[in-house]
Amino acid sequence: MLRALALAGGLLGAAVVSQFPEFTQQYTQRLAGQVEALGVVIADFDASAQKAEMTREEALASMGGSVFLENRRRDMRETIDRHGRLSDDLTVLRAATPLERLTMPQRVADTKLARATFDDFRPALPLTLEGGISALAGYAAGWAALSGLLALLLWPFRRSKTRAGLTF
Repeated sequence: MLRALALAGGLLGAAVVSQFPEFTQQYTQRLAGQVEALGVVIADFDASAQKAEMTREEALASMGGSVFLENRRRDMRETIDRHGRLSDDLTVLRAATPLERLTMPQRVADTKLARATFDDFRPALPLTLEGGISALAGYAAGWAALSGLLALLLWPFRRSKTRAGLTF
């Protein structure tokens, strides 16, 4: 019974973790689209600043005097900062092999983008090397976690060999 449950835990872990390479692939595709879209917004802002013979910072600094302009300036700064973060993540994820991406969950950190990716995510079979390695890692983690938990829960109910030998 204990082994069957540990096997089930291992298989569940394998099924879940083996999907990470496919998820990061789909996330990277969405990330590229997001970086491109933010780049268009920033390029448009920079072009408007240039027409007014200002730098980006000068244009941002000039946005004030009303609640709307203050909000717009804050939004634009957040857009520029987000574009920088996402561009960095995209560069690293594109340069990484699927196996290297297994060690980079921190590069899948944009919650809006991760949520959108997850909403449309369709699991893939682990037919690649990285999928197989992920499946093995997930199996080992699931098996170990469930085995350890069950062993801990059942420990008080086990009879020791010395006590068992003394009973008639």
